[in-house]
Amino acid sequence: MSETNKRMMILIAGPYRSGTGDDPAKMAANLHRLEEASWPIFEAGHVPMIGEWVALPVWNAAGGGAVGDSLYDHIFHPTAGRLIERCDAILRLEGASTGADNDVRLANERGIPVYYRIEDIPVYRA
Repeated sequence: MSETNKRMMILIAGPYRSGTGDDPAKMAANLHRLEEASWPIFEAGHVPMIGEWVALPVWNAAGGGAVGDSLYDHIFHPTAGRLIERCDAILRLEGASTGADNDVRLANERGIPVYYRIEDIPVYRA
């Protein structure tokens, strides 16, 4: 594992809604999988970020009704796009996900690194 002297905010991108049929238990399991990656990123000296950590409370505060409704679509993918403007890298977890694929596309457009394995994220050293 390499080292860096820059602390990064790293967006964790992977399946959340994809493949769930909008089943809340399956979506919660996917969020748990995304969150599992947050600890090793934190331990490497960085700040982990997951779009749903921001989008879910915003959607609820805006009166979100059903997953996939127009308000959901208005908030979820745009939230990730706004976060990518502030993030320094992305960790793309395995699994089919239109949103995560879009996150990678946006990261490539910004020229920020996309990691596909936690082990490839450099460790922060002050």
